[in-house]
Formats: sequence, C-alpha cells, structure tokens
Amino acid sequence: MTLLRSALFNAYFFSLTFVLTVAGSLQALVAPERSLRIATLWARLVVGGVRVICGIRLEVSGREFLPTRGPALIASVHQSAFDTLVWMTLVPNCCYVLKHELLRIPLLGPLIAKTRMIAVDRAAGPASLRHLLREADRAMREQRQIVIFPEGTRGAPGQPLPLQPGVAALAARTGLPVIPVLTDSGLRWGRRAFHKRPGIIHIQIYPPIAAGTPREILMQKLDAVFRSEIHEMHQRVDKFVG
Repeated sequence: MTLLRSALFNAYFFSLTFVLTVAGSLQALVAPERSLRIATLWARLVVGGVRVICGIRLEVSGREFLPTRGPALIASVHQSAFDTLVWMTLVPNCCYVLKHELLRIPLLGPLIAKTRMIAVDRAAGPASLRHLLREADRAMREQRQIVIFPEGTRGAPGQPLPLQPGVAALAARTGLPVIPVLTDSGLRWGRRAFHKRPGIIHIQIYPPIAAGTPREILMQKLDAVFRSEIHEMHQRVDKFVG
C-alpha cells in the first residue's frame, strides 16, 4: 500500500509542479511580483496532497514564536525536500536561502528567480557570503521571513551536522533574533526517497536567540538546540525502523 500511495503522490507531485510552473512562467511575463503567490499555492497543494495521498500529517509546536508579519530569521534543521516547501505555508512572506544550482532547472529555475529567494553559489567563496548579505538587506526591505538551513545540506534524522557560519553572518547583518527549528521530516519523506511513509512530521519551533548575541555564543546556542533532542530523535528513528 505504501508503494502504491507513494507512486500516486509522485505522479501528483510532478504533474502539479509542471502545471504550476508553466502557469507561473506565463504569469511572470505580465505580473512577476505575483510569482511568490504561485509558489505558495504549489507548496500548499503539495502539503495537502501528501497528507491525503500518503497519510503524512504535519504537527507544528511553538507557532507563537513565529512572526505574523515583518522580517524574521529562521534557522532550521534540514532532512528532507519537505523542508524546502513547507515554510511557504507557515510564514506570510517566505524567503529561502537556497543553492544557486536550483536556478538552472528548466522552467522551474526562472520561476524560482522570480520569487526573489536568496540563491547562493557555494563554489564562489567569499563572494557568496557578500552576495548573501546584500540579498539579506533586500529581503529585510521587502519584509521577508528568511529561512536558512545552517547545516548547509540535508542530514539523516537524529544525526545533526556541523553548522556553517552563514547564519551568524545573517544575524549580525540583519540585527534579527534567530528562531531555531527542529524537524524529523526525514523519517517520512527521506532524502531522494521514492517512498513516502505515513505518520506525523513534527516541526518544533524554539524561543528566539536574542538579537545581538555574539557570534560564538549564537553558534553554541544554536548547536545546543539542534542537538538537544538527539536522544528523542534516535528513539523516533528506532521506533520507526522497528
């Protein structure tokens, strides 16, 4: 049953993505400022589709720490492709920090560019950090909620990776508090996984780390949050595998 439901969802996902990418590309010709609306609609339909087709429900704790408007800096654990779309359903004006390679995808890449996310070329060295900070200035002016994955790549559930310094640079540049987030999305929607396994994806939002926290202390606090539930994560993994 899981195999069949996964196959149905993947067919739904790619069909939906194609249709909305084409529609969004056409709309961008006349109203590029509305591209984020198309992306948000896509994200909502994917989250709804995975719930109905695969039985994957979303449970969010700590919503009171999320902004209802205005700029914010959200630092989340990254385990799944699910993480790269769900935030468009949780905050009003999402701005992901994402890898520049995504802009090279036919049709989808140009549409991503129109949504004015922050695309970073990780091979560009110091220039990539300067670009990140300039784009953060722009996101602040646009009252966007910046979502960054400080680990820099997707990791396995219950196995946090070393944090990259970009989040500290963003915090210093924007003067915003950092909102830490944990998730176990990889248990249900694995990295490059065909199978989507029924159950609950948990997103835990923590109290913000105060604006102006020195870089070293900020990274220590963020790392502590990312590792704070490592035992519970391992228990979830063990139960899931068992």
